[in-house]
Amino acid sequence: MPSDRRVSPLPWTLGAAVAALAGMAVLEAGPLVPAMAAASAVALITTAALVRRWMQDRRAAMHAHILAAALDSETRACLVVAADGTELHRNSLGRRLLGQVTDPLASFKERAGSDDRVLDDLDRLAAAAMVGAVRKAEFSLPTVDGGREWFSVEIRPAGPGAVVWLVEDVSPRRAIEETLRRENEWLADFIDFLPVGVYCADSDGIIRTANHRLAEWLGGTPSELIGHSLEDVLGQTPDPEAERVELRLMGRGGEVFQAMLAHSVFDEGGEIRTRSVVVRDMVPEHQWERALRTAERRFRWLFDDAPVGIALIEPDGSIGACNLALQAMMGIDHDGMIGRRLADYIAAEQQDSAAEQLARVLSGSLPGAHLDVRLKGRRDLIAQLFVSPTHEDGAISGLIVHFIDATEQRNLEVQFAQSQKMQAMGQLAGGVAHDFNNLLTAMIGFCDLLLQRHGAGDPSFADIMQVRQNANRAASLVRQLLAFSRRQALQPRLLNVTDALAELSTLLRRLLGETIDLKLVHGRQLGLVRVDPGQFDQVIINLAVNARDAMPGGGVLTIRTNAVTVDQPVQRGPELMPAGQYVLIEVTDSGTGIARENLGRIFEPFFSTKEVGAGTGLGLSTVYGIVRQTDGFIVVDSEIGQGATFAIYLPRFEADPAQETKKSPATPDSTDLTGSGTILLVEDEDAVRMFGTRALKNKGYKVIEARSGEQALDVLRAEDGIDVLISDVVMPGMDGVTLAKLVRMERPHIKLILISGYSEDVARNGIDPDAGIHFLPKPFSLKQLAEAVKQVMDGT
Repeated sequence: MPSDRRVSPLPWTLGAAVAALAGMAVLEAGPLVPAMAAASAVALITTAALVRRWMQDRRAAMHAHILAAALDSETRACLVVAADGTELHRNSLGRRLLGQVTDPLASFKERAGSDDRVLDDLDRLAAAAMVGAVRKAEFSLPTVDGGREWFSVEIRPAGPGAVVWLVEDVSPRRAIEETLRRENEWLADFIDFLPVGVYCADSDGIIRTANHRLAEWLGGTPSELIGHSLEDVLGQTPDPEAERVELRLMGRGGEVFQAMLAHSVFDEGGEIRTRSVVVRDMVPEHQWERALRTAERRFRWLFDDAPVGIALIEPDGSIGACNLALQAMMGIDHDGMIGRRLADYIAAEQQDSAAEQLARVLSGSLPGAHLDVRLKGRRDLIAQLFVSPTHEDGAISGLIVHFIDATEQRNLEVQFAQSQKMQAMGQLAGGVAHDFNNLLTAMIGFCDLLLQRHGAGDPSFADIMQVRQNANRAASLVRQLLAFSRRQALQPRLLNVTDALAELSTLLRRLLGETIDLKLVHGRQLGLVRVDPGQFDQVIINLAVNARDAMPGGGVLTIRTNAVTVDQPVQRGPELMPAGQYVLIEVTDSGTGIARENLGRIFEPFFSTKEVGAGTGLGLSTVYGIVRQTDGFIVVDSEIGQGATFAIYLPRFEADPAQETKKSPATPDSTDLTGSGTILLVEDEDAVRMFGTRALKNKGYKVIEARSGEQALDVLRAEDGIDVLISDVVMPGMDGVTLAKLVRMERPHIKLILISGYSEDVARNGIDPDAGIHFLPKPFSLKQLAEAVKQVMDGT
């Protein structure tokens, strides 16, 4: 009966016991005693048999359980198979390693494929199983991913026809063995080809191993040294108590060389078991020592004479060494720096952050650091610190810090950034002014058209004039923006600065008031400057008004002029002033001065140090724009309480009548601006185009409109009677300059007028100055437009 289907004999025992008790009762009751006694005996015999069987089954189950537990504790996969192939038992490791396989031999053969060596091992295992012999084999099988798995398989008999398969995955052991084999080979090769001699000797002083280098020095081969005594090979037996011995060795050819022997003695219980000795040829070492001294000397040369500061930092953050360049940079000698913390020499506001960065590099949390610092006590000196760790025995042993004086570089960067900002703001201001000029042209123009219908006695006359006057005020503001962006329409000519300031002095004194004393100090032989007289006056007036506001309690304003020569390019503010001759105009006041942090923004539009509402912030930006547009330079120097000096450098010219600018053509009689002819007006702004068309038609001209350069070309090619082309410069698509060039090539007889909110220089960019192209700046009035057309038509 299977062990899991056994029937407990307890119910039968209880039944028999009941029957026995019943028989005893009958025996006492009457004459049926013999019969009942027989029944009780049968019951007792049956019960005893059942109990014996139950105990046997229980012992068998216990034995099976113990056997299963023993097999489960086996470190190998275990599978017991009967003669007919029936699985009798499989331990837990067998279930994991073999899965459901009941015939490991067939499974291994299938995985082995055509590997003859493995198949031979499996055949021998099969043969052993058939004769009931014990056999063991170890082989590898391919895996799915292309690798190999190693198995140790043992087969044992287990009773009649039964076989026990013991399987173990030995891949990890094989991998370790392979690793050890490779490392031993590598170690043997390494020792064999070391640049020093190596030998191992036993307790009797007999050499057991030796490498090629030692054999080469002694004039033989390793095999010739093995088995010989140290006395035979070395000429003496080194003292085993001495860790290092220096002696002279002689080769077979009689060569003698000095050698150092380094012992490693292994003993057991105080007795020498073996010794491992490294033999070094001391001749190269002596050469290396000399080379090392030379290298150290060269390092000191490089270290001390390096053009950048270098400091070696100890693990505790103190300075261990520093070169001459760093001492000069810090202004402290070598002894004064050694032992001090590097952070102590950095400006106070940067000490904590610098110390933290250095500590992080020292701890290894940062691979390196790049710091920009100011040196303590040297506020004008900016240094770049490049921090790198130094290593010793694989651990960080300190830092090496390179110091580079970056003061000049940083100043150049700041100046370049300021120059870029001023340029960008100028472009923005110029763009705004250009668009605003279009609006002002329309406003002023339509006011002029209204004034033709509303005379001085008309109730609307005053309103129209008010609009026109405010439009002209806005135009003045736009001219200031254009001056800052250097796109204002200027009319420069040669000017004597001394005469111009003398003429302006009366106005300046009225502007400054009685509490401020104006002084003019002129140098000799100033020469001339090429500027727009009106704009030159505006520059001086703006600077004088700023100076007046900085001296509310009165003071002195000094305007000093000199001729200066610049021999080489020099930095003046954010720009580089080229070499040449200049007229220097210095405007100095004794006022409150300007804070150092505001000097970099002083020429920005809308930036003002005055109270809110006390200024527009365009005065100095206008000055800057006018000066730069005339190829000049302006810088400011000031401190709180020390007043301010604005220095203007204008290119100097010699007096030469040939350089005088052309006089403006005489304006025709303003009472007669009428005319006849056909005008092509090209303007993308609708309001400006509408005003221009109406104004010119009122003066008797025929006007054809075009909204773009491309449309204007189509009109020109279709119309033959066009006399004048008036075109805006800045338009989407084809611009006015390109249109003028094409018209000049196709219809050279057509007269050309360019209109723009930018300066004439900008508008004429790329046009031959002798091309006969006229220019009219925006905003313009009806009269100015009519005068320009009249001049072009009459050829004046």
